[in-house]
This record gives sequence, structure tokens and C-alpha cells, in this order.
Amino acid sequence: KMYSVVNKRRGRVVKEDMIEGSSTFTVTAHIPVIESFNIGPELRKQTSGMAMPQLIFSHWEVLDIDPRWVPSTEEELLHFGEKADSANPALKYMNDIRKRKGLKIDEKIVEFAEKD
Repeated sequence: KMYSVVNKRRGRVVKEDMIEGSSTFTVTAHIPVIESFNIGPELRKQTSGMAMPQLIFSHWEVLDIDPRWVPSTEEELLHFGEKADSANPALKYMNDIRKRKGLKIDEKIVEFAEKD
């Protein structure tokens, strides 16, 4: 269950260690900072209180995705569709941070509405 929480938050497990002479298991994972908010309560809930998270800043890593990317070539349009329905994580992170800081977001509330 702990691995599902890490994977859901776009993290990756780097190291797993069993401490000799005890039942303690240490897992080291890299999770984006924006995804680490409220991970403690979620980990404890999923593991019935058995997991004790400790968050330590490790390193910076640049996302290889452009937040303003839209499909433009014929091949990209065929693969992703005209609206690129798959979520762009870089755009999601950027919008979440802008929302938290109270900045303007280019977001449509209703995209395809029909009047009855």
C-alpha cells in the first residue's frame, strides 16, 4: 500500500533496506515537492499507522515536459488527439502553484456546454 501512495504521487522508490534484528523496513523514494504535501496522513491511513514518513530535500530535477506544449504535428495529433486529453503534469504543477499563490490561471471552467 505504501508503494501505491508513492506511485500515485509520481514518486519512484530508490532504495529499500531491512534493518537487521528488528522488523523495521526503510524505504527511500524521490517524490516531487508539490506532490509531497499531505503525504504523511495519507501514508499513515493506507498503512494503518505502520508507516512513519520523514521528508528530506534531496535534489532538484527539471521536468522534461513543456507546460505550454500542445500537439502540432500530424503524428502528435494522431497519438494524443486534437485536445491532448492526457494530463500534462508540468502544466498541472504550474497551475497548482499559481492557484496556491493567488495568481491568474488560464483555465476554462466549462469547455463544451450545451443548452437544453
